[in-house]
Amino acid sequence: MVNLTDRFIVEITNLQKREIPASSLHQARACLLDFMGCALAGTRFYEKELNALCNGFPEEGTCGLIGGKGRKATMQVAALMNGINAHAIELDDGHRVGMLHLAAPVIAALSAVCEKERIATDDFLRGVVMGYEVAIRLACAVQPGGKLRGFHATGTCGTVGAAIGIATALHFDTEQMKSALSAATTSAAGLLEMIEGDTQMKPYNAGRAAMDGVVAAYVGKARLKAPEDAIGGKRGFLKVMTDEPKTQYLTDFTNKQWMIETIYMKPYAACRHCHPSIEAALKIRQQEGFDVGEVLDIQVETYKLAVAGHDHTDIAGVNSAKMSIPYSLAVALCTGKAGLEEFNEDHIVDASILDIARKVTVADVDDLTVLCPQKRVAEVTVKTNKGEYKERVDYPKGEPENPLTEDELKEKFRGLAMYGGLTCSQCDELLQMIFDSAIDLTQILNIVCK
Repeated sequence: MVNLTDRFIVEITNLQKREIPASSLHQARACLLDFMGCALAGTRFYEKELNALCNGFPEEGTCGLIGGKGRKATMQVAALMNGINAHAIELDDGHRVGMLHLAAPVIAALSAVCEKERIATDDFLRGVVMGYEVAIRLACAVQPGGKLRGFHATGTCGTVGAAIGIATALHFDTEQMKSALSAATTSAAGLLEMIEGDTQMKPYNAGRAAMDGVVAAYVGKARLKAPEDAIGGKRGFLKVMTDEPKTQYLTDFTNKQWMIETIYMKPYAACRHCHPSIEAALKIRQQEGFDVGEVLDIQVETYKLAVAGHDHTDIAGVNSAKMSIPYSLAVALCTGKAGLEEFNEDHIVDASILDIARKVTVADVDDLTVLCPQKRVAEVTVKTNKGEYKERVDYPKGEPENPLTEDELKEKFRGLAMYGGLTCSQCDELLQMIFDSAIDLTQILNIVCK
């Protein structure tokens, strides 16, 4: 009888042989653009700490560090640093059912390997699509159990997606694929405790997943013999991650839609669980007669998984603000925005914003919880001296049901890249390169790594 790991690999290899639709390949380019913008902006967030970290790896290599002023590193260090930076600002892409971020682990790993190995455009893009496919399917198979056990799927499933993305780009055979997959599952790690308080460790989960994905791929390339069933075995990945695995995500590939086309892209610089409330606040702010100075009380009703770790009103720092529904809602209500600047040091100590945040109560509601993960809903009710204002958001901006337009995505990239130090002309050059028919990753990295 074929075990679950072998069945999954059969499905993956069959999928690799299929022609990837133009829409998925275009989405892969969009994901690369979004990754580059997020990573460039991210270099400013922990610049001092990450420079110190990078100095701890003195060995030079062949791979560029985004925003690294020309510094080169080994594949592993480049994947680690670029993955951390891509997730640092909380604006990178993700998947609502799998509850994970994709670009930071998958593209950080792939770009490092592809730069060293001089991978062709088609292989790189195919690696991105397959890396997303595997990471999302594996995450969907273990959620919400993984989250409830305290695992960060970006770290766990992202590691596997990164390894398989590389394996695809390097044309691994079945034996190498199983070895890489097994190495990635035993490397998979990442705790949600890393989001508590004013921590800087959440992006480390993403960067570490990219780094370990690189290592796992090369373990596979070397053909280290794998166990029979790393995913479905009695002490395998699924047993560790959840009590209720949804194995159909690993065995049923009949769905015609590729997983990369089911992701979201973020317009707001906060945890995705905060976005429905942010958008509701922005809509309330536009209602006739609304005056933020008249606010008495704010009630947020949402799904259960959005509450724990995201309902705090005591803001310990920038990272704490990004995880807080009350702060995110308050800054949107007060300023009409929720971008990078609204989560900076000046805003998170602003007395007027914090006063509004303290008026926010977040509660889970059964009627909304049962809609999750198909919908991540927030209903926001703001009571003021003049009356009551209410908005409900089912699909915040960026979800596949309410996507960013290409112009909006390009504008987001420009803002992030220029915040990270690029010029307007460099942004134009990158946009042309990334959406050109033949991506030259080396040329792209030459620009973003200067």
